[in-house]
Amino acid sequence: MTVIDDGKGMSEDELVRAQDPFSTDGVKHPHRKVGLGLPFVIQTIRMTQGRFQISSVKGKGTTVTAAFNTEHWDTPPLGDLPATLGQLMALGGDHEVKVVRHRTGPKGSGSFEATRSELREALGSLEDLEALTLLREYFRDAETTLVEETT
Repeated sequence: MTVIDDGKGMSEDELVRAQDPFSTDGVKHPHRKVGLGLPFVIQTIRMTQGRFQISSVKGKGTTVTAAFNTEHWDTPPLGDLPATLGQLMALGGDHEVKVVRHRTGPKGSGSFEATRSELREALGSLEDLEALTLLREYFRDAETTLVEETT
């Protein structure tokens, strides 16, 4: 998985702190003394012999790449990808999720793509229950089709 943003980016020191479970900037959650997001991902990747890379340019954005070894017995299950993708697309604010591409099957032979702007154009608001339901159904159907095509 690769996540790319065009946000504020991080300095070298901030990159190191972002990977430390006992460090947080205190902005998003001012009462927390720890930040566990990236450290949990890194721990899981190391535990399952996957790959992790993070790069950032201050003022330009950050790129995080995580490759999980799905053959390793300690790799956690993927979870409910359609629900997660629906929530990602429906996240408030004026931002674009440029492309979501999920590859499945042997060597990623099946895939689908969607952009937040295209989904907003088709559904209107992504904030009401009906739109959220349609988003989840869309991603669930896409995922089901991929599994059928690659098996």
